[in-house]
Amino acid sequence: MTETVLANARLVLPGEVVTGSLRIAGGDIAAIDTGMAVPAGALDCEGDYLAPGLIELHTDNLERHMQPRPGVKWPQKAAVIAHDAELASVGITTVFDALRVGSILSNDRSRHGKYARDLTRHILDLRSAGRLRISHFLHLRAEICSETLLEELEEFVPEDRIGILSLMDHTPGQRQFRDLSKFAEYLTGKYGMSREDIDAHFEGLYALKTRYGARHETGAVDHARRLGAVLASHDDTRSEDVETSAAHGCRLAEFPTTEEAAEACRAAGIAVMMGAPNLLRGGSHSGNVGAGVLAEQGLLDILSSDYAPSALLMGAVRLGLETQDMAAGLRTVTAAPAAVAGLSDRGRIAPGLRADLVRFSLAEGLPITRAAWSRGHRVA
Repeated sequence: MTETVLANARLVLPGEVVTGSLRIAGGDIAAIDTGMAVPAGALDCEGDYLAPGLIELHTDNLERHMQPRPGVKWPQKAAVIAHDAELASVGITTVFDALRVGSILSNDRSRHGKYARDLTRHILDLRSAGRLRISHFLHLRAEICSETLLEELEEFVPEDRIGILSLMDHTPGQRQFRDLSKFAEYLTGKYGMSREDIDAHFEGLYALKTRYGARHETGAVDHARRLGAVLASHDDTRSEDVETSAAHGCRLAEFPTTEEAAEACRAAGIAVMMGAPNLLRGGSHSGNVGAGVLAEQGLLDILSSDYAPSALLMGAVRLGLETQDMAAGLRTVTAAPAAVAGLSDRGRIAPGLRADLVRFSLAEGLPITRAAWSRGHRVA
């Protein structure tokens, strides 16, 4: 059995940071020792931090690799491989790839075609062939305002590793885009839509919500149960939104847009996830509540890199430095997401758990990733 010893590291344990070493055997953490000693044959971490590998519950990064420029489609397998390598390079060792389900086929200006089933097949094929560096699960983003949501969900089975299903309702004027001008700005920037396109898109979404909204929401909840997926809400804004989420059985709230909603989530026992880019930028690009505000109020449980993979470790370190508690900062991207996703074999440095690890140093308050391991194999 091959063994690896990582020594002279600042080990980020569940409740503290201690100087020590750990031994990896058979892909798992076999033992932990304290002290600065570097045994013969060990890798000297030179006092760098050694933390559990990061766990990403919601990232749109794969879609960015699939379409690196507007109108440019990249081969899907190539996109998956590049995405996988990028995540490993910033210390992410478990990812829930967020794939949209629910398409709008009757309006070319919507730019919402079907892709999730084929992309899932590529991810699983690459995984089974041992071509991926890190652990991949799937996160289905169920678009309520679409024409084909339920038909697309029916194509998935429990064996597809669907870990999370989130309820997405992007009806203009509510939730993330209560401010219509912000929604219009987003559509212009991302898709190059004209004012005419935007008006038509808004009207189309209003019509879809009226026609399909209630049926799609109920059906998506049923499919989450069938697939064995954790149910998540998205962009809860009012306490009434959270009441609905709780009634559906949601365990995770993605990016609540107000402090009111975050407080209601805490009262309902729903974990609150916010975007690390929001935290690092000092606010939401949509004009919603800042992640830093929720952190100060003790209402932030989990960070997500959302659209910028490097932000995950940066955000956790920022929290650790600001609170002078690096272990607490790193929990938002390790133990906390593992617990919500039901992954009891990772997210902490402890004997018997997976040897998913990231080594990093600090430079002017920013983390520099030095190495990453998945099941004891170095992947970056």
